[in-house]
Amino acid sequence: MDSLQISVDNNKGATMMYLRGRLDIETSPGLRVHLLAMLRGQNPPATVAIDLAAVSYMDTSGLATLIEGLKIARTGSIAMSLQGLQGRLLHFFQATGIGSLFGIGGPATNLSPTAVS
Repeated sequence: MDSLQISVDNNKGATMMYLRGRLDIETSPGLRVHLLAMLRGQNPPATVAIDLAAVSYMDTSGLATLIEGLKIARTGSIAMSLQGLQGRLLHFFQATGIGSLFGIGGPATNLSPTAVS
């Protein structure tokens, strides 16, 4: 079983969260704790970007955690985006239709970070 490694870089109100490994039923609770603490903290960032380029696998529990984070971000007027989606992960977001929540369209869409308000 692969673990999920989470690293965070804060820079002037913008937070970049880098994920590496598997985002699944075993590891998504840890991501949830980090993400919710950041979004509900005393000084939440104005923007949050989550880099998924090094995620080797994601199941629906990982997807649910990201959606929960997006809902909380929207409630707090925090712009949240996903970066690094490619291959199977990109297909996962497109096939489920969830990509549109994060501003991710079809394969021809420009995948530069898109803030969700």
